[in-house]
Amino acid sequence: MNQSFSQNQARRNRQQRLWQQKWNLKTKAIVWALSISVLPVVAIGTATYYYGINLITKQIPQVKQESAKSSTETELVLQRQLSLLLTGMGGTAILAGAIAVFVTNRAISRVSKAAATSNTIKNQLRPDSEFTQTFIASEDELVMLERNINLFTELLSGSIKEKETEADYSQLLIKITRWVRETFNEEDVLKTTSEEIRKALSIDRVTIFCFNSDCNGTFIAESVAPGLPKILGFTVSDPGFEAGYIEKYQNGSIHAIDNIHQADLSDSDIELLEKFAVKSNLVAPILKGKQLFGLLIAHQCSRIRFWQQSEIDLFAQIAMQVGFALDYAKLLEQVDTKADKAQVFIEITRSIRQSLNEEDVIKTTVEEVRKTLSTDRVLVYSFSTNWSGTVIAESVVPGYPKVLRSEIQDPCFAQGYVEKYLSGRVQATNNIYEAGLRDCHIDLLESFAVKANLVAPILKDEQLFGLLIAHQCSRPRDWQQPEIDFFAQIAMQVGFALDHARLLQRIEAEGVQSQLLADTIGSIRQSLNEEDVLKTTVEEVRKVLGTDRVMVYSFNANWSGTVIAESVVLTYPKVLRAEIEDPCFGQGYVAEYQSGRVLAINNIYEAGLADCHIDLLESFGVKANLVAPILKDEQLFGLLIAHQCSRPRDWKQSEIDLFGQIAMQVGFALDHARLLQRIEAESMRSQLLVDITHSIRQSLNEEDVIKTTVQEVRKALSIDRVLVYSFYANWFGIIIAESVVPGYPKVLRSKIYDPCFTEGYIEKYQSGRVVATNNIYEAGLADCHVNLLESFGVKANLVAPIIKDQQLFGLLIAHQCSEPRNWQQPEIDLFAQIAMQVGFTLDHARLLQAYQATET
Repeated sequence: MNQSFSQNQARRNRQQRLWQQKWNLKTKAIVWALSISVLPVVAIGTATYYYGINLITKQIPQVKQESAKSSTETELVLQRQLSLLLTGMGGTAILAGAIAVFVTNRAISRVSKAAATSNTIKNQLRPDSEFTQTFIASEDELVMLERNINLFTELLSGSIKEKETEADYSQLLIKITRWVRETFNEEDVLKTTSEEIRKALSIDRVTIFCFNSDCNGTFIAESVAPGLPKILGFTVSDPGFEAGYIEKYQNGSIHAIDNIHQADLSDSDIELLEKFAVKSNLVAPILKGKQLFGLLIAHQCSRIRFWQQSEIDLFAQIAMQVGFALDYAKLLEQVDTKADKAQVFIEITRSIRQSLNEEDVIKTTVEEVRKTLSTDRVLVYSFSTNWSGTVIAESVVPGYPKVLRSEIQDPCFAQGYVEKYLSGRVQATNNIYEAGLRDCHIDLLESFAVKANLVAPILKDEQLFGLLIAHQCSRPRDWQQPEIDFFAQIAMQVGFALDHARLLQRIEAEGVQSQLLADTIGSIRQSLNEEDVLKTTVEEVRKVLGTDRVMVYSFNANWSGTVIAESVVLTYPKVLRAEIEDPCFGQGYVAEYQSGRVLAINNIYEAGLADCHIDLLESFGVKANLVAPILKDEQLFGLLIAHQCSRPRDWKQSEIDLFGQIAMQVGFALDHARLLQRIEAESMRSQLLVDITHSIRQSLNEEDVIKTTVQEVRKALSIDRVLVYSFYANWFGIIIAESVVPGYPKVLRSKIYDPCFTEGYIEKYQSGRVVATNNIYEAGLADCHVNLLESFGVKANLVAPIIKDQQLFGLLIAHQCSEPRNWQQPEIDLFAQIAMQVGFTLDHARLLQAYQATET
């Protein structure tokens, strides 16, 4: 009963307080003013009135005794006086009340205005606050003002703390970004990220989950507090992501869970998280090359954690930086790998070429390739006539079976593989059990303990000699394209080397003439560029044959040509650099020379030559000649020609055979020289890209990045001018950076109005188009383009887009002003890669400037 009474009393008190809260400050003030001013007057007047009435009542009997008439008059007079007193009292009370109300209104008007203003500000700052929901029922402006002031104090304190936290997080982000960017390989990037974030945000565990192709994945990096279970290396076969979550992460969605038991997770997700003691988690996507690489995940295990927005934003920004760093690491790794592979290819090729017999060539090949590819076994398999064969060379890691001299019967091979390998097919098998191989193949590979293999054909004398094979025995292996290309090139070089070895062996068996050929070829093979090959050839052949002139004649597209190398006895005219128009050649000789014809003319006047030929040969003082084709890349490059000028000459068959073989070797040597030059150029350009990328990345603001780029690219590619052209919103723009050779006009800060640009070029450049123009007058350019380029003195140009924030920021442009220029594909590729790096670096520079701005 007492409890019921207490509850009823509390209810009445709450109702009374709520009733009082419904009065505003003005109402309360007026009530109090009226109470203070009117009630005393009314009280005194009423007391006086009743006192007078009592006095009259007491005195009237006494007066009546004296005189009835006079008492009646006296009573009336007294009552009138009391009524006047009561009326005056009422007037006085009304006047006092009015004065009180006026004074009160004047006094509280400013308080009411201040309360209204504070309430407006409060509604803007915290429209859905607990204050609005709980205390807005009170219409007392003074109470409202007091509570608003308290709320403002609380908000100001929170805002100050939030700004301090944001400043700390901005500084932290800059530090972590620098740490990550200083790490140039993927493993170190992930390890550094997880370690630094966990320390910085005081999180129990930070881990990185990497997706496989089927959306399953593995935790590949982890930093965890002592005492907690480790998740590193754990593979999740069924992540249990709800429908659409992969797409959300792909689009940059961040997932913050304060309490896993209140987050509407599936039972399997909760079971997985509980297994690793997780109570709260935070997940941000890592995008690598615009693809979802994995997830950056924070686990709070010791307690439930309410993630703050600033923490979520910082986490997302760090995940984005990790993606950028992975892109850089991948690019640098590709560049370094390409440069290393190119250098290794040159070294292996030289090692093979130093081996002058078949056995040494093959033995050197398997040893060097196994070391380079870090594979378990490399072998050479040589075919017999029925497409069975024998392993004739092997290099194998200890612990795996040796198969050297094994005779292999493969009934499956001849059925469908011979033609493919003859056409140059290279077969890469990452896992023999997932490649759809026949059972006969799998059984054969299992007998050699093979899990993955790589096979390339070796062609000798344009026939399938055998196979160069790499075996991975320890595990399946995902062969990379650079490895496959490298392997194919080595197999091709082995074929060339076997051809050389076979030829040299036959020459040695033929006696003195063979020794001369060996010496000549040895001299040619020591020449590693085209000019040296040709110069050495004409000198050595003239000495060997004892003839008056030997020259190399190179064809143009219309079968005219130029003498590009010559060795001649001093008494005869020099024809080096002579341009020869032979109208008779293209009519019937091209196909014959293409097929390997060697022409020997003992006497030009007895050979039935056309007059045009005789006239040409007489101009060079020729009496007899010997002509053999030089095939380069299986195309007719030119002719090796020997002239006998002193007299006619009866060419012997051995001399003709020697001459034809040397011409063939010149073609091989030119192929080698071209290949080595290309590889060395690619190696140099790969190193150059690394150097330029490092130079650009040391520039931490946009202006320095662009200025460094144009200077380094102009020097690296020996170009007359390199500039950066930045677009305005209407696709017109301005040249914001320039490096130009002295003597050519400077165009820095030039504003360019190019009405042709927007018609069809924006989308092409946005998609990464690179334009190489060798000669502006032969490229079919519009007149507006040609006029613009002429004003800058341009003869040839190279243009690549600069993409910043996934938008077309501008163009990196190279101008050749001195003459037209035939841009080589490696130059174009390098130029495009640098333009791409400029875009990435501008993104980083902009981001760092933004962070530095927030820090200051």
